[in-house]
Amino acid sequence: MAQFEIDRLVFRPGDVDLSRSPLRKTLDAPTFVLGAFNPALCRLPNGNLLLMVRVAEALRDPTDAEHVYSIRWTADGYVRDAFPLADANTADPRVFQLTHHHSKVLGLTSLSWLLPVELSPDGLEVVEVHYDRAIEPAASYQMYGVEDPRITRIDGTYYMTTCSVSPERHSTTLHTSTDGMDWTLQGIILDHQNKDMLFFEGMIDGAFHALTRPQGDCYFAYPPDSEWLGGASINLARSPDALHWRPLHGTGIRPRKGSKANMRLGGGAQPVRTDKGWLVLYHGVETRALIGIYRTFWALLDLEDPSRILRLEDEVALLEGRADLTADLEEHMYIRDVVFTTGIADGGDVWIVASGEADLACRMTHIPKAVFD
Repeated sequence: MAQFEIDRLVFRPGDVDLSRSPLRKTLDAPTFVLGAFNPALCRLPNGNLLLMVRVAEALRDPTDAEHVYSIRWTADGYVRDAFPLADANTADPRVFQLTHHHSKVLGLTSLSWLLPVELSPDGLEVVEVHYDRAIEPAASYQMYGVEDPRITRIDGTYYMTTCSVSPERHSTTLHTSTDGMDWTLQGIILDHQNKDMLFFEGMIDGAFHALTRPQGDCYFAYPPDSEWLGGASINLARSPDALHWRPLHGTGIRPRKGSKANMRLGGGAQPVRTDKGWLVLYHGVETRALIGIYRTFWALLDLEDPSRILRLEDEVALLEGRADLTADLEEHMYIRDVVFTTGIADGGDVWIVASGEADLACRMTHIPKAVFD
C-alpha cells in the first residue's frame, strides 16, 4: 500500500454535538456517538467541500437483564423497542440477530442520521457544521435510519443516494439538491438489499448510469477453472431520469481468485471521468474473523461502455485501515482493519478522497493523480 503525505482524520465522534441531534426531540434515553463516518463528498458552489457524515447514534444502555433495545423513528418521534435478550445474538457490536426467526433478522444497536459538515476547499479544516440541515428518517421505510450517503453532481443537480433501513425493506433511496445543502427526498429507487449505489459523474449516451451492489444469502459457483469467485459484486444500471433503473447485462467488478478482495466487493466513491476512463474507487473485503478486512482498490472503466474494465487494481490496496490514525480514539474502537471509501473530489494535482475509518471517524486522503497513470 502506498503512503500519502496528506492522510488524516478530519471529523470524529467527539466533534458531534448530540444536544443538537434530531433524536433529542423526543428520545429521553441517553445516547452516544458510535461513529461519525462513511461520509459522502462533493464540491459546493462556493468552492468549499461538503462532507455528508453518517452519525450512528447508539443507546448508552442497549441491554438490561432481560432485553436488548433499538431506536425507531415514527411520525410522532423516536421510541425505544425492547426485544428478548435470550433470543438475540449480540456478537457483532453494530447489530443483534434475532435467533428465533426462520430468516436472518437483525436489529440495530444505533440509528443513523446525516450531518452536513462544510470543509475548506482542500477538505482539511471544518468551516461549519450545519445541524439545521441534518437529514433524518422521514418515512416508514427509513424507520431504523438513513445510512452511507454518496453524492454525485450532474449538470448542476446534486444526487445523493442513501441506504434506508426498516423491517419493510433495506433499500436505496434518493435525495436531490440544487445547492448541496437543501435536500428533497425523492423516495426508493432500488429495492431490498441493493446497496452501495453510486451515480457516474456525467451522462453516458444520454442516460444516467450507476454502480450497484445487490446482496443476498445465496450465490452460484463459477466453473472450477474460472478466475472469478461467486459472491456479492459490483453491477451496473442505467436510467432515463435517475428514478427508474434497469440493470445492464454486462458484468461489473467481481471477486477474483488471488485478490485480497475475496469476501465481497462494493462501490466506494462516485465514478469520475478522466482521460483514461471512469475512475472507480471501491472496497474489497478479505475474509477474516466476523467482519473481515476492508481495503480500498481501484479500477478504470471504458468511458462509452462502463461494463468494459480497462484496468483492475485488486492486488495491492490503494488504502488500508491505519491504526495510528485512531490511536487516540482507542477507548471508542469496536472494530479494526476497516477503511470504507465513500467520496472523491478534484483537488487539482490530487484527488481528495473521503473514507470512513474503522466505522468511527472521517478520513481525508490527498492522492496524486499520477498514482492512477
